[in-house]
Amino acid sequence: MGEDYTVPPGPPAGDITDNDKLMAAISYPIPLVAIIILIAEDMKARPFQRFHAVQALAVNVVLWVAITLVGCILAAVTFFIGGLCGWASPLLWLVTLYWAYEAYQGKYFDIPYLTDFLRKQNWL
Repeated sequence: MGEDYTVPPGPPAGDITDNDKLMAAISYPIPLVAIIILIAEDMKARPFQRFHAVQALAVNVVLWVAITLVGCILAAVTFFIGGLCGWASPLLWLVTLYWAYEAYQGKYFDIPYLTDFLRKQNWL
């Protein structure tokens, strides 16, 4: 049997402001915004912004690590294939734009594996 944990309910849909949506959306493609949200007390106190800031920061760390590892491995194999990784990495960042759109729509959503990990660490 797997571990059971409860997901804390998000605020009512009416409690999510346009500013919450905007800040949450911007935090996915621009991780510096996620850091600012987690530092600023008034922003960190907003559950919607905090949820997406933590998730956005984590997903950006995962993407940076993945792109770096794949780039190093492929560059070691051959310069040509390593160069292909340079072209492919921006495609991975396009996924963050989809998540930004979803956040701007006022949605809480799970990123497979990552959101579960963040909840088990009590970061969400």
